[in-house]
Amino acid sequence: MERIAVCPGSFDPITNGHVDIIKRGARIFDKIYVCVLNNSAKKALFSVEERLELIKDATKEIGNVHVDAYNGLLVDYAKKVNAQVILRGLRAVSDFEYEMRITAMNKKLNEEVDTFFIMTKKEYSFLSSSIVKEVAKYNGDISDLVPPSVERALKEKFGKQ
Repeated sequence: MERIAVCPGSFDPITNGHVDIIKRGARIFDKIYVCVLNNSAKKALFSVEERLELIKDATKEIGNVHVDAYNGLLVDYAKKVNAQVILRGLRAVSDFEYEMRITAMNKKLNEEVDTFFIMTKKEYSFLSSSIVKEVAKYNGDISDLVPPSVERALKEKFGKQ
């Protein structure tokens, strides 16, 4: 049986922390679907299409990664792609508390899907898309926080050519 995982997120934008979790997950699972889910609670800087392109560029060297978008429940998407696992990264205790609630709800909705957590590397423990956007907005150096295509896209969005 093929081991399939879904790595969901808003990825607005994808960071090196996300890429690290995806790479590490790709060594464990046969196939990973990196799925952009629309979070209605967040106002996105990048369109879904832009995020998909940035993720594809950032993961192009990882052969078993597929990039997709979905508007609906994560467990429904997991079922659609025959995934047994939801892959998530954890940065801190606060992430764990949030993820625990989401995992419990996902399990209630679909008993057959498990959640697999990977701890982030310490150099990414503070990193979030929100922080990256804030630093980029004020022309701070984000070159070691995001893939090069994301850095270019952020500079373009904020007019910092």
